[in-house]
Amino acid sequence: MKKSLALLLLQLITYSAFAQNTLIGSWEGEMNVGQKVRLVFRVKQADGKLSATMDSPDQGVTGIPVANTSMSGDSVLFDLSNAGIQYAGLLKDNEIKGVWKQGGMKLPLVMKRTAKPTELSRPQTPKPPYGYLSEDVTFKNADGSISYGATITIPAGGKTYPAVLLISGSGPQNRDEELMGHKPFAVIADYLTKKGYVVLRVDDRGVAQTTGDRKKATSADFAKDAHAAIDYLKTRKEVNTKKIGMMGHSEGGMIAPMVAAERKDIDFIVLMAGPGVKIYELMEDQSAAVMQAGGVGENVVAEYRKLYRGIEQSIISASTGEEAQNKMIQVTTAWKSTASKEAIALVDIADFESEKKFVNEFMKIYHDAWFNYFLKYDPQPTLQKLSCKVLALNGEKDLQVLPKSNLEGIKQSLAKSKTKQYDVKELPGLNHLFQTCNKCTVQEYGTLEETISPLALQTVSDWLDKRVK
Repeated sequence: MKKSLALLLLQLITYSAFAQNTLIGSWEGEMNVGQKVRLVFRVKQADGKLSATMDSPDQGVTGIPVANTSMSGDSVLFDLSNAGIQYAGLLKDNEIKGVWKQGGMKLPLVMKRTAKPTELSRPQTPKPPYGYLSEDVTFKNADGSISYGATITIPAGGKTYPAVLLISGSGPQNRDEELMGHKPFAVIADYLTKKGYVVLRVDDRGVAQTTGDRKKATSADFAKDAHAAIDYLKTRKEVNTKKIGMMGHSEGGMIAPMVAAERKDIDFIVLMAGPGVKIYELMEDQSAAVMQAGGVGENVVAEYRKLYRGIEQSIISASTGEEAQNKMIQVTTAWKSTASKEAIALVDIADFESEKKFVNEFMKIYHDAWFNYFLKYDPQPTLQKLSCKVLALNGEKDLQVLPKSNLEGIKQSLAKSKTKQYDVKELPGLNHLFQTCNKCTVQEYGTLEETISPLALQTVSDWLDKRVK
């Protein structure tokens, strides 16, 4: 007896729904790329459509959106076209056997269904009850054009306390300076508040609960945001207004002196991996250090430094975009004529099209308001204007703000300033995030469970107790 068309369609719909349902859930696998890297796909279904995100716990990355998730029969596809990645395979008995494709690379990868996928371990992230008051607040700048979302933490006890504003590093950051599952500002705020300090941490302009446009904003604009935060702290009855300071990390360690140099009500600043040399010098050193840490030979790195320096100076000295582009083309062409094959291959400018693409990438820097301002900035004149107390710290293994040159630059500048109380310290074994590191590469940040070293926390706390309390 033949099945009715309606029954056949019902069976097909049921089979399709069942096939998709078998993919819903979490899938975990391990890929060997010279080192083992775990991957997790988290699949959901809404309105009959599959969607997924991907985590890479060993790289400290979570929630990468999968552009297209589909299943046809037992064939499964996770397409991360936004990242140039595709994973396709066959599902059978709660296991997907497939191939990971990225660029020209193809690697076998088996994903298994799991009820408890690997999570990022961040044991230092504070969890309630805190033992102090934690209040989410909003405040505005002087003209009311920007509203800031923030969290203020206040010691229990009902007295007035010294206060610290935390200022984040470069890039859009939320109030916790969240990166790769780490929340360093939440950890710092928790630690210092328990030690008797009011701590304010704020979402960056245009991030989370803070309004404002960051597309054309520069470090000078972010300094204005810090001014607004200081003004807010002065309105709080729990704050000892004679003992207000700032703690800035990376670019925040550049912004804090900018603010302190303009105000007489700043008692102290703490610079965590703040710049002490001209930023274009810092960026050149940073690029060379990261390349060497990645295994690039010293001679090739030295060649690259010459090209990078020429490109930087083209951006800094040009008065128009056309002039900057022409200078960069001249610099690149001249460099290629004497560079080794290894250096040219590293930069990937073997032909005209790739050279054009290389220059165009740096032209984006020229037209980026923040980067253009940042690259031209020299922190030393500002540091020399300070009169407040200063603590400057760097990790010994920092590849982004090299400790030797930057701490020395800060020290020499402070010696010329009006401040009589300053301390400059290099902390052993710590990276740019002040984590205790092993390989101490940038890529390692997310693989480390430690958010910030107890040594760094105690060093700051001890200094504050000595210089501020």
